[in-house]
Amino acid sequence: MSTSSLVRTRFPSAALVVVGLAAGFGIAQGTGIRALGGAVFAAAGLAAGYLWLHRKGPGTAVALAALYVGAFVLAHVLAIGVGLPAWLAVSLVTLTAAGVTFGVADGAREPERVG
Repeated sequence: MSTSSLVRTRFPSAALVVVGLAAGFGIAQGTGIRALGGAVFAAAGLAAGYLWLHRKGPGTAVALAALYVGAFVLAHVLAIGVGLPAWLAVSLVTLTAAGVTFGVADGAREPERVG
């Protein structure tokens, strides 16, 4: 599947948010290699950002990217600063970020941007 056909399909970018946040954390925790989880987080974020940019434009892409990175930071604050269990913190921010992403970028069936 080419990148242009991926943009035209309705592949949910919210799924990439889930992969980046939850799977990235799980891989880092399961392997003990934080950089590997970070690579998953970065790759999923770049893929989602590509979809946001081509589907919704630069303003929405920047806002959703800030939400994605902010969720990553907030998970750390909730786990380390507040003392929530790590998986609970990651689950809360992942559900929130994916839900907002779905509502903003994936849920509405409006004409897509060209170019």
